[in-house]
Amino acid sequence: MLEYLVLTTRTSILMAIILGVVTGYVHITAEKRQRRTVTWLVIAGFVASAVISYFMNATNYVDTAILNGIIYAVGLVAFILFIIVYIISTRKKESKLFKTLKYIFIGFMLALIVAYGMPDVWAYPYHMLLLESTVLSTDFLLELIGMIFALILVVVTFFAANGITKRVFPKEAAVMMFIMFIINAALRMSGLFSVLFQKKIVISNHIMFQYTVFVKNNSDIFIFIAIIVLIVAAIVMFVRSVKQKEPFKNPAEHRIIRAKWRLTRRWAVTVLITGILGILTLTYIDKISQTEVVLSPIEEATAVDDENVYVDFSLVDDGHLHRFAYTTENDVQIRFIVIKKPNSSSYGIGLDACDVCGETGYYERDGQVVCNLCDVVMNISTIGFKGGCNPIVIPYEIENGQIIVPISGLVEYESEFK
Repeated sequence: MLEYLVLTTRTSILMAIILGVVTGYVHITAEKRQRRTVTWLVIAGFVASAVISYFMNATNYVDTAILNGIIYAVGLVAFILFIIVYIISTRKKESKLFKTLKYIFIGFMLALIVAYGMPDVWAYPYHMLLLESTVLSTDFLLELIGMIFALILVVVTFFAANGITKRVFPKEAAVMMFIMFIINAALRMSGLFSVLFQKKIVISNHIMFQYTVFVKNNSDIFIFIAIIVLIVAAIVMFVRSVKQKEPFKNPAEHRIIRAKWRLTRRWAVTVLITGILGILTLTYIDKISQTEVVLSPIEEATAVDDENVYVDFSLVDDGHLHRFAYTTENDVQIRFIVIKKPNSSSYGIGLDACDVCGETGYYERDGQVVCNLCDVVMNISTIGFKGGCNPIVIPYEIENGQIIVPISGLVEYESEFK
């Protein structure tokens, strides 16, 4: 239960904050037609995320790393163009074209954020069922309850972020929006670098590598920054509501003013509550929910020469997960896994790492292969194919009762295990 509470919160709360803040900005600055454009683009993002989730988890047609890389790259380019359009629209206040373009870019960026953030959330019930025989099992119901609680927190966070942003001054809302987009850009840039390294599209350099590792290991910090920005805005608005001295002409107008600021205080308190709950979920609850998983030991391969690693069928024909490794000249241990597929004579073979979670590894639980970082359950039949959280595909041959893995196919992923 706690596991999926934390996982769903970590996956979607930043997305909810960004959506809430940006749509709040749009509400107080855009015309009705422009607001409608942003709304439809966000809806399109949700539809696209559901389609992406299906192809990632139910088919082998999607290379997750490449797809994510495209989303990252397009999002970063869109952010740069948005900044240019925003500056022009500010200087040319009478230009309806650039003002309309500004909101189109805002809606497009929000759509990309949803398209990247939601596929994993859509897939969580499917991953739960891979481990359970029925939806009526206690474990499934508890995990589903944890996910539902997290989604409630995320939805309330969205409305709180939207409600408080609609009540700040337009310039303050613009600053909040840019902070959220910068946080998103920092995360997406790290993801893009990671994909470029993995696919050998660019040669890694020290600065890019260190940046990618830092962001990957400290992604929660960016979530906390977004929450803190929201809490600061809530405190400011709460203080304003207490000190407000708006003039009024009659008792009816006075009641309207008091009701407006009373609602502002409620949204401010809601922001404080959801922010604190979000931070507690990602720190304290995350800590108590974690159970230390010890990966199975690395087994000795049948033979290793200058070109290949050899694994006899007899070592891996029991249907369980087996882990092997090759140590490079740089003393980097590159791990790969082998498991015989159920009701088949074929084997699932891949790196002990994936494009999404890196080299955290996989372990066996109740006959299923599970990602050690995100707890996603693999479909054993699809191990050896690209997509989702599946192990990174490596070349191999089957010959004379042996699995032959070329060392060259392992060494090219040496940077993944550093």
